[in-house]
Amino acid sequence: ERIAPPELRDQEEGLDMDAAILCQSYYRILRLANNLSDAALLDQPIRAKLRNDDIVGFCRDTLRQARLPAELLGLALEFRCAKSSHIIAMDRERLKRLLLNLLSNAFKFTPKGGRILLEVRVEAQQVALLLSDTGCGIAPELLETVFDRYLHTDRVDPPPHGLGLGLPICRRIVQEHGGSLLLTSQPGEG
Repeated sequence: ERIAPPELRDQEEGLDMDAAILCQSYYRILRLANNLSDAALLDQPIRAKLRNDDIVGFCRDTLRQARLPAELLGLALEFRCAKSSHIIAMDRERLKRLLLNLLSNAFKFTPKGGRILLEVRVEAQQVALLLSDTGCGIAPELLETVFDRYLHTDRVDPPPHGLGLGLPICRRIVQEHGGSLLLTSQPGEG
């Protein structure tokens, strides 16, 4: 905010883009450092520290924290849930890592003017977190292997690309919570 104060963004052409690039770079570095620190844990026993907490409020707050980088990138964030709160056993730190990794992927592959939606569905004894975007999507031949770390050494367009650790870490966090991570995608549809 010191480099690109909000009150000056309307007055100085290009300041919004500079702020967006700075925020995006910061979050990429932070995500990279976090993913590298978690990479060694992929083969370790489950380590989630479950505590009763409100998943709806948690998701709403996490999405609120991502709003500024999304706005600077020209992306619209939306949150949906039919309930105002719902208590589950969860590890806040691990679930925050999950959501930030998934949001980072959505930011990376959704063009300016796109939309990202986080929805929390509570059904019977299950909670589903659904994250969708209007990004470039994933080719059908890559869907089977997208969770295999280090497998994608020859990344396909569009850049930028990561280390291939984010989705395996996300899958691990979901498994630590007794769930499963599913991916559906169509090229050009997010």
